[in-house]
Amino acid sequence: MQRFAILLALALTVPTIAAPAPCGNTSSGFEVWKKDFAKQAKRAGVKKKGLQALAQSQYATRTIAADRNQKSFKYSLDKFMRVRGADAIVSQGRKRKARNPQFYAALERQYGVPSGVLIAIHGMETGFGNFMGDSQVVSAITTLAYDCRRSDFFIPHAIGALKLVDQGSITTRTQGAKHGELGHTQFLPGNALTYGVDATGDGQVDFYNMTDALASTANFLRKKGWKTGRGYQPGQPNFAVIQQWNAASVYQQSIAIMAARIDG
Repeated sequence: MQRFAILLALALTVPTIAAPAPCGNTSSGFEVWKKDFAKQAKRAGVKKKGLQALAQSQYATRTIAADRNQKSFKYSLDKFMRVRGADAIVSQGRKRKARNPQFYAALERQYGVPSGVLIAIHGMETGFGNFMGDSQVVSAITTLAYDCRRSDFFIPHAIGALKLVDQGSITTRTQGAKHGELGHTQFLPGNALTYGVDATGDGQVDFYNMTDALASTANFLRKKGWKTGRGYQPGQPNFAVIQQWNAASVYQQSIAIMAARIDG
């Protein structure tokens, strides 16, 4: 009896560790989850501005709808390329390269990535910056971190987005794609934080500036193992690096095909 009393006393004096707030598939638990996630974010190094951005974020219903309805990646390669306007991307991409060859050549010299690859990604992601999204990045990415479907994947990107707010690269008003991708080439926030390059030298990494965005994209590919002068078609060394940019097979093949046509 005395031993039981001692154990009970010890149990009462040991501080309890709060269990993390559960993920959810509706908006009902989002506000509670945010308060818990703020503790995790703070431990990860997110500071005042980032935590304020998290507190202001809202459950992004359109993001969830988009995440449940990604049909285009299930198309055949031919249909995917038609739907995504591959011929127009190649045509416009060749013109862009011809108008500014020194810019793309400088990127290739520095990072080893051919012009066609960067141009194809730029065209595929945002139509060369013509549409970079209409969803608030912080709200979109925190919603996906909360959502049970892929929370483990998106939590590091949510923390990345909050750190980008701390750094001044984005704000709570910054808009991007429905999955939280941002800028000219639609970086996920965690990747933006890791691979972003201030190519303009103005002291700020700005993914809505084409120079910074394309240099950052080239830096991502180089850091993922791009081998200068080697091929990037399926079966060649650099195709595996293109696969690091997007997980969809039809996307990867399309980039390789369009890049070769642009560079050809």
